[in-house]
Formats: sequence, C-alpha cells, structure tokens
Amino acid sequence: MIIREKGTRMGRELVKEVSFLPKLCALLQEVETLEEDAMNEAAETAYEAIRKGGLLHVFASGHSHMIAEEMFFRAGGLVPINPILDYSLMTGAGALQSMYNERKEGLAERILSEANLHTGDVILISSNSGINNVIVEAAMTAREKGLTVIGITSLAASKTLGARHNSGKKLYELCDIVIDNHVPLGDGLLEVPENGLVTGGASSFSSLFIAQKIVLKIENCFLKDGELPPVYMSANIPNGTDYNEALIKQYQDKIKLLH
Repeated sequence: MIIREKGTRMGRELVKEVSFLPKLCALLQEVETLEEDAMNEAAETAYEAIRKGGLLHVFASGHSHMIAEEMFFRAGGLVPINPILDYSLMTGAGALQSMYNERKEGLAERILSEANLHTGDVILISSNSGINNVIVEAAMTAREKGLTVIGITSLAASKTLGARHNSGKKLYELCDIVIDNHVPLGDGLLEVPENGLVTGGASSFSSLFIAQKIVLKIENCFLKDGELPPVYMSANIPNGTDYNEALIKQYQDKIKLLH
C-alpha cells in the first residue's frame, strides 16, 4: 500500500490528464476548420447517391468499427446507412485474433460481397493507420464495383508507417475523398512521463466527430432541396417506434442489419 503524506506527492511524475480536454477540443477544432471542404464533398456525394436510391455504406475494423455502429440505427441518425460489420474484425471476437484478421489477404472481398454494394453507391472507410490488408482491399474492391470511396484516416500516421499490402498502397491513396482526422502518430495526445509512450487516445473521438458532421451535412442537403431528411426518432419517446417503422420499410430490403 502506498502512503501519501498530506501536502506531498509520492511516486513518479503523472500523466497531464488535465490537458486532455483542451488538447482534444483543439484537435476537433482543427478538423472542423481544415477538413470542411472534404466533409462537404463527402456529404454532397453521399446525398446524391441516396437521392438516386443508393446507400452510404460504412466499413472499418478494430476500434474503428465503432464509426459504423455510431452511424447506424440510432436516434437522430440517417436511415439509408449500411454498416458493414464483421465480427471477426472486432475486438469482442478476441483482440489478438481480430488484429491478425485485419491483416489477412482476401477477407475484404468476401465481406463486401455480402454487403449489397451497387455501382453509384458511396462507401465510407475508416482506419486510423490505413495500412492493413482488409482496409486497403476494401477500398480496392469498392472502387472496382463502381463506388465512390471516402476515407477517414490519420495522414500523419499513414504517411509515416510502411504499407502492409503487397500493392504498396494505403487507404488514403485509394480514396476519391480523403478526410484527415489529424490524430498524431501513435494515436495519443498525452505522454507517459519517462518512457515517452503516448496515451489519451484520440482517433475514435475525431473520426466519430467527422462521421456525425457528414450526417448533419447530408441532412442539410435534403433541407436545402425542400425535403425532410430520413432521420430516426428515438424509440424510447412516445410514437418513436411507429414513426421509425415507415422509414425502415423503405430500406429494409437493402440493409442487411435492418431487421
């Protein structure tokens, strides 16, 4: 047991946790300012696809898969979003195994073949590093199928790291639209004293922020054209479930997980 005397601090220097919030806020402000044009382009492209009867597909692996879950079937979220979720790529299936799986060749083609992709659709692929095989091959497969590919990634990390795919390509090099999450190499905003390791992970915050900004911008595209966007109401408020049923029926045959 560590005994701390009143007015003194024993042990090593501490992580500067009080600086996490201002650093995170600064990061999101940087994204808001510098990625505005890219986010606008992404939203307008997705909107045009949706207006033509298509979908905005979302794919990721590891912790980034939270972006797909965040955008799907949630209160205030858009209905025509298809999350491509494969359990073998999530940490819940086994952390080490999911890491090995995202480095496998050929897995992305199988996953995307079951995702109801169509020429003219848009796919959002999120990966902080952008170097693993499943992410690179997902972008390649989507492009071959005639989809517009939007990538959310850390350019600082991806341009520093070596490619794992045998093509030598990384996610940002295969996208039609690239949105930089501005997260530094190592995915941390703070430093562990003495050993220099980074902590205070930021990629989930930044990428989720970008995803929500794209959704809001798509909704504004509908409103500018004089239409109400297809947005879910919370199922936990009166009439929420009934309101959503009509929207769900429009997309239930297109979105695998909407059942």
